[in-house]
Amino acid sequence: MEKSESLEAFYRQKMGILPSDIFRKTGHFNVFTMEDYAGEQPAYPMPYSRKDYYKIALIDGAHQVEYADHTYQVKKNMLMFANPQIPYNWTPVSAKPTGAFCVFTEDYMKGFGNIREYPLYQPGGTPILDITDEEVIQVMNLFSKMFREIASEYTYKYDVLRNMVFEMIHAALKLRPALIVAETNASNAGHRIASLFHELVERQFPIESSVQQIRLKTPAEFADQLNVHINHLNRVLKEVTGKTTSQLIAERIGSEARALLKHTNWNISEIAWCLGFEDTSNFVKFFKKSSTTTPHQFRI
Repeated sequence: MEKSESLEAFYRQKMGILPSDIFRKTGHFNVFTMEDYAGEQPAYPMPYSRKDYYKIALIDGAHQVEYADHTYQVKKNMLMFANPQIPYNWTPVSAKPTGAFCVFTEDYMKGFGNIREYPLYQPGGTPILDITDEEVIQVMNLFSKMFREIASEYTYKYDVLRNMVFEMIHAALKLRPALIVAETNASNAGHRIASLFHELVERQFPIESSVQQIRLKTPAEFADQLNVHINHLNRVLKEVTGKTTSQLIAERIGSEARALLKHTNWNISEIAWCLGFEDTSNFVKFFKKSSTTTPHQFRI
């Protein structure tokens, strides 16, 4: 799998400027139009890779997006919330799509709320929204506010821009309120445990090297790490997500397995080992159960 694209590489390769100069001015946040990014001769599809930064992008027109092991068909306009943990690429129908996007690091948001707690950035969430032309106007107005603010001389403009990032997230959640039903119905204590569980799961991914192996694989191991009884963990996750601990672990391992099979040339035994299977045959059984096909057939 390709190495994660760093924010430094993004500026050097795509923008043709020195990132050190940008970082002094932006505090690891910036906002661009698609024309700024693509230039005169854009290269599509964008390469499938992980980044080390978050991105929120509004791009006009139809697209095909590969996000982790899923493929999304956007028929109208795309609003994307890219997570640095998840590899993705996108291919526009138009040769020169228009729109805007912002990039920022997790450090930029630190101390101002946990961005990973929002459904758009959680496992099972929908980070790709297909929005109408009327909704495009609403979102583009928020980007226009970002452009005006970042061009201003206001001393605390990056605090204002940070609030605008959250405003963008909430606007998207309001466009698709079904994404947050499970969140609002869960108790605070149960939600905290579920959030910590998801954080522990995601901390093990992505797998970027064939010598990297996940450490936590079973419900009991996660319960021990969280210092709760396994039955309590299972009950809380069932209430919050509708799924058991084992199901959630299996889904995330299965998702990573499909991504590795699709986007690396590692052999199946290497992938099995990385995902905690000492015996390749057990991985093959697991994969067939979760994906209704064998790893070899999936790869063909």
